[in-house]
Amino acid sequence: MSAANPRIAILGFAIECNRFSPVSTAADFAADVDIRGEAILAEARAKASGLLPDTPGFFAEMDRGGPWTPVPLRIALAQPGGPVEQSFFEGLVAEIVQGLKAAGPLDGVFIASHGAALATGSDDPDGDLFAAIRGAVGPDLPVIGVFDLHANVSRQMTDNLSAFVGYLCNPHTDIGERGREAARHMRAALAGERTAIAMVKIPLVAPSIALLTASGPYGEAIAEGQRRIAGDIINVSIMAGFAFSDCPKNGLTVVVTARNRNRRAAFALARELAARIWNERPRYRKAMTPLPEAVAAALAAGQGKREPVLLADVADNPGGGGRGNTTYLLRALLEAKVEGAVLGVFNDAALAAEAHRLGKGAGFEARFNAAETHAFSQPLTARAQVLALNDGKFVGRRGLIKGVAGDLGPSALLDLGGIRVAVISQRQQCMDPMQLELFGIDIAKARVVILKSRGHFRSGFDEFFPPERIVEVDCPGLTSPALQNFKWTKLPRPVYPLDDHTAWTPPAGE
Repeated sequence: MSAANPRIAILGFAIECNRFSPVSTAADFAADVDIRGEAILAEARAKASGLLPDTPGFFAEMDRGGPWTPVPLRIALAQPGGPVEQSFFEGLVAEIVQGLKAAGPLDGVFIASHGAALATGSDDPDGDLFAAIRGAVGPDLPVIGVFDLHANVSRQMTDNLSAFVGYLCNPHTDIGERGREAARHMRAALAGERTAIAMVKIPLVAPSIALLTASGPYGEAIAEGQRRIAGDIINVSIMAGFAFSDCPKNGLTVVVTARNRNRRAAFALARELAARIWNERPRYRKAMTPLPEAVAAALAAGQGKREPVLLADVADNPGGGGRGNTTYLLRALLEAKVEGAVLGVFNDAALAAEAHRLGKGAGFEARFNAAETHAFSQPLTARAQVLALNDGKFVGRRGLIKGVAGDLGPSALLDLGGIRVAVISQRQQCMDPMQLELFGIDIAKARVVILKSRGHFRSGFDEFFPPERIVEVDCPGLTSPALQNFKWTKLPRPVYPLDDHTAWTPPAGE
């Protein structure tokens, strides 16, 4: 090891996979982030990076800690979608392994991960990748990963890492800080610290809307885990998992990393926290607002009879694999003649292209989902006028993607008569005000805002809508929190709250 100037391999593979969504291909990664070598260095240190903040955070903290040499290999990130095409995944792993072997002497490996990936030929591609990395660098080199708190955790993942660093916040406003934390663990490992990781999984798969951290049982559990970091315990990550992966790894998992290879202390704490969460499992139930009630609230807000309201179309969240183009809520609002409404962002590249062809000010019959064939992507035709056009490029200003460069693709703002719809070409959830403001929309003047997002919008739109004016609407969709509506094939059963009779006893040992 070069103590004066350690060489750290930099790589990433991050996607949240929904078993029920279309297969994710190389094109999906290319449309988001798939970069190598010097391009990684440029993005990691850019003022407005296109990467998630964990990698820039890792770089910033490593830079602050002293000399080091990043060895950038490959980072592949994609918007949430279906299982990754196996050939793409295998090619990525092969390239990373080859890169590690060709890099010369390394002192550590940093992985920008997510933890809820699937591949068409594997239910644990994250674990497969980590095992391949460990096989390439040997048993003793520090390998540290950062994970979304929706990670589905396997022992193959934890057994091949030196430290497991999970997000603490939902919405994920702490991604950059988790990257910085990973760098501190890396510096400690380079100084000789040796670790052990223990995990305890419980049969709890909660609906996503029950997993916010500002308040409620999940946030309380995470806070308790942070209070227990002391002595040999250096990290506590409580991973709720991602239900829609529908895989054998599903289930809330407590992951504890301890120094001095103190696996006993790590396991004891993981077991204790898991038991506490299990005893509070009824608190993880949460209901949504029926569609007719949500429309009534929007109608009243549009008429000025109540304060402005935000409707969250949680069942069509692109951040969980949704297509971002269901029309159930839009159709109901149009039929009710709701006024003063803004909907964003609706994923329909063909419709956006048609608006660009016609030009600003044009009136036409807008055909939503004319080119989409997914079961939930029902067509809708409405008279529309093109209010604004843009290239979709923006920099987030609040919340999860503050300072992050984004791209909606060629986009258009359509007026459907009382409802303005922001139509985009690059599928993504709406979580930052800039995704609407780049169309010239004054969000503060809107009576009703409809967002295709599950929860990350809360950290971006909280300047306009406090929690009591947010309505989570019960509609059909690929990310519906009504888990009983899905045909599960690999989700371990019984599991709470799908199966009320589920029983669990804390394990005596790993």
